[in-house]
Amino acid sequence: MEQLMYQFLYFPEDKSGYIPAAFEFLLMLILCTAVFIIFRKISKKQEIKSKEIEERILADKKNTSNQQNI
Repeated sequence: MEQLMYQFLYFPEDKSGYIPAAFEFLLMLILCTAVFIIFRKISKKQEIKSKEIEERILADKKNTSNQQNI
């Protein structure tokens, strides 16, 4: 069983094979961070918009109930 696991742990003598993998990892990390930041900005805009809609609905509801009481 251990011999099977060690087959996948191959460390080449020539470490230049790690350069493309490191570059791809760095690129993916940057892209993931950018997408996360974009999602947060969009979410913040949607939150502000939904709060405005909620306030408008509550104000309309309050005005409607005040008119019915008169």
